[in-house]
Amino acid sequence: MNKTIAIIPARGGSKRLPGKNIKLLGELPLLVHTILFAQQHDFIAAVYVSTDDEAIKSVAMQYGALVIDRPQMLSGDFEPTVSALKHVLETITQEVENVLLLQATNPLRPHNLLNEAFVRFQDEQVDCLFTVSRSHHKLGKIENHTFIPYNYEVGQRSQDLEPLYYENGLLYIIKASTILNNELITKESFPFVVNHPFANVDIDTQEDFDYAEYLLKIHN
Repeated sequence: MNKTIAIIPARGGSKRLPGKNIKLLGELPLLVHTILFAQQHDFIAAVYVSTDDEAIKSVAMQYGALVIDRPQMLSGDFEPTVSALKHVLETITQEVENVLLLQATNPLRPHNLLNEAFVRFQDEQVDCLFTVSRSHHKLGKIENHTFIPYNYEVGQRSQDLEPLYYENGLLYIIKASTILNNELITKESFPFVVNHPFANVDIDTQEDFDYAEYLLKIHN
């Protein structure tokens, strides 16, 4: 049986929303929504939280996650996510085939998302599967104070736009060997399309947090 673990990177020291990873969303700390989501799936052998923060560590352990202490040198604002994942894989002794990367800042996920995504990951036999959503915005660039449409022509209807997609951050399933090679999304990665309001939640500010609280309330 494939050995799959979940890793949740959760640094302390958020500047725009202090303490956001353990700020209460509904009745639970933000981080805990993601821990519980991973724990609901039997094929996840273990749930690890990678953190440099003692308060986050305490909350994670309280809810049954295993904690990997992340060194300060891997906890900077500009440190790529892959370095935290690689550190976890190099720290634990278990043999791992696949890593489920879950971001604490994306706390709301459709109930069947992971089961459907994992089946697709196995069927496609790819190094990475990641979730994307379609953008319905009319996008453009500004050059020399002039707006230049990018994905449409002026007057074109929104429903006729060329389909463009964005990485929504809900989940990533990655071969451990890919992470150990310092990669996450490769050219051969499979984009798994998710059309759901939860895909619009990525918490960085108080306004993002308020929107997540609103969705949690109406979807509960």
